[in-house]
Amino acid sequence: MSRLRHPLVQVGVAGALTLPWTLLFTYNVLVGMGTVPGAAIHPGTVSEVAVTGIAVLGASFLLAWGAETAEKDVPRAFAIAVLAVLAVAPEYAVDALYAWNAGAGGATAEACRGLSSQAVEAGQTGLARACHDANLAVANMTGANRILIGLGWAGIAVFTVWRAFETNDPAVQNREGVLGDAVGLDRDISTEITFLFAATMWAFLVPLNGGIDALDTLVLVGLYGAYIALILKSDIEPHEEQVGVPKYFQQWSLPWRPLAVIVLFVYSGVMIFTAVEPFAHGLEEIGIQNGIPEFFMIQWIAPLASESPELIVVAVLVNKARSTAGFNALISSKLNQWTLLIGTLSIVFSLAFGGYGVLPFDAKQAAEIWITAGQSYFALALLVNFEISVRESVVLFSLFISQVVLEFMLIRDLIVLPVDSYELLLVYTGIYLVSGTALFIQRRRSLKLLFGLTADAVRSALGRETVHKEFAD
Repeated sequence: MSRLRHPLVQVGVAGALTLPWTLLFTYNVLVGMGTVPGAAIHPGTVSEVAVTGIAVLGASFLLAWGAETAEKDVPRAFAIAVLAVLAVAPEYAVDALYAWNAGAGGATAEACRGLSSQAVEAGQTGLARACHDANLAVANMTGANRILIGLGWAGIAVFTVWRAFETNDPAVQNREGVLGDAVGLDRDISTEITFLFAATMWAFLVPLNGGIDALDTLVLVGLYGAYIALILKSDIEPHEEQVGVPKYFQQWSLPWRPLAVIVLFVYSGVMIFTAVEPFAHGLEEIGIQNGIPEFFMIQWIAPLASESPELIVVAVLVNKARSTAGFNALISSKLNQWTLLIGTLSIVFSLAFGGYGVLPFDAKQAAEIWITAGQSYFALALLVNFEISVRESVVLFSLFISQVVLEFMLIRDLIVLPVDSYELLLVYTGIYLVSGTALFIQRRRSLKLLFGLTADAVRSALGRETVHKEFAD
């Protein structure tokens, strides 16, 4: 084996990508603590975006290798769930910050209703700014979820088919028709899809209470807790043959192998958590300096930055012909964002508020939640038969990007439409719901199979005999 291709050299290269940010971050922390004399170093916005972006890239490789190595000792679904949580941890941090500021500023539903939308948007007073932060928490959350599906699911499916020309990925199925080639999914992912379906159906109800409350927390966090408990009961599957770094670490004996996994998870997690926030903030500043509205930047650009570790990780898996694991990671990430991320916002808000409180949001953000739930509903209808074609991916992406572009043009007064921004969201929600329902009806046997497989997973976890049945499409 060439020395340059040795697994430890690859780990060293990935670690080296994080080194500039590690040194800069550590130095500034020590200066802040008074341990090191001198002033903190604050590079220019562009330089900071470059340094943190490169660090995120290196950490993403380390995270992917850690998750693949862990599959030898824990159920693959659990290893991927840990990967997903670490990859989207910065998104939690950003949303938690806005929710905390909203609670600390006393942004109750009653108080916010007493302010005009113009006052809230401009943040004219402390309370108005707190209400604005509450809206930003929802906007950032919905933007992240829609990016994960509209760009993540759609883009990775197309990337998988494209890479299959070289990787011969067995999951890629050649189909007739324009853009008919599809990526087949492992039916073991039925559990994640079913839990995501349940969370999506609940999400449609969230705006009806005028905010994110304790019931939402109980249901959504409870769903994720049940999911984790279920997959922990699963057997450790015969792991796929690995190559490169994961294969090297899987050959290590106990306790060194799990120790290597822990080190990779912890280090990459810390890097991603600390680097993504300034990376996203730097992109926001660049956008705002170029005339892009703050709200648009926080809903779309910041989440795009915070989702980048996960998309890099999945691309790494697909590049190794492990598209099944890649899609598992994408769906697991969507599940934890759609449950934990929403469910914990009320907790953070209440802690900052100093007592129980409901995280409020305005009518526009209610529509944002509905369209996000609608997109999730439609995407699940595409996956219910355990495959997604290039054609379906193009439709998924087109619906996502057209809504974003049209809304941006409306905000900037670049076009005139018979609907305003709020009504545009409702129109797209309707499109997603009608299209998704039509697909579910057409694929009702696949839906029945999906629920049957999930029921079997529950029975297996409880030590009962499964009653799995095959249903024809």
